[in-house]
Amino acid sequence: MRRTKAEAEATRSRILNAAERMFFAKGVSNTTLEEVAKAAGVTRGAVYWHFANKTDLFLALYDAVPLPQEDMVAREVETEASDTLAIVESATGDWLDMLAKDEQRQRILAIMLRCDYDNDMSAVLVRQKEIDDRHNATLELAFARALERGQLQVSWTPASATRALRWMMMGLCTEWLLFGRRFDLVAEGREALRRLFASFRQPQAGADQAAE
Repeated sequence: MRRTKAEAEATRSRILNAAERMFFAKGVSNTTLEEVAKAAGVTRGAVYWHFANKTDLFLALYDAVPLPQEDMVAREVETEASDTLAIVESATGDWLDMLAKDEQRQRILAIMLRCDYDNDMSAVLVRQKEIDDRHNATLELAFARALERGQLQVSWTPASATRALRWMMMGLCTEWLLFGRRFDLVAEGREALRRLFASFRQPQAGADQAAE
């Protein structure tokens, strides 16, 4: 039984790896499950045994790319004396580091950015909205804590700060992945984050907190 389970997991992994290669090379809409099966060296029936359809297979790839250290941010912002803005900036910058080093993550995100989400792929948008809503709620909570602690400028609301950070990250990753990696994602990305978070931060908030 253990061997059978291990073999099934190995087959599933081969299918996912093949789908990743095919989706990246041809696009999701132009790739058939038969082509994925051939690339994986398995039967089409084996693909359907693990995945109900192409949408299900795509969602499994989607799940392989977690969002920026969400659990860590949620845990750390509850620490009484923490510099909440520094925690969020650090977690977001670390995610850029991870993306720059991880070629598989780069391919999967590029597939997602290029995908046509009409028709069957609309289920992916539902999943994406669920994940995005959860992630945005975590960030809004973090910015709300920063506002309560006198760290966030009152000209920003938790919601507007969350949107600004999200839009910056989406813009950075989209341009870097789809337009030839024309800049240093880590160096320029962290500098952009530094400037954005400087606009978030209440002047002297960090110095006042350190003196307490």
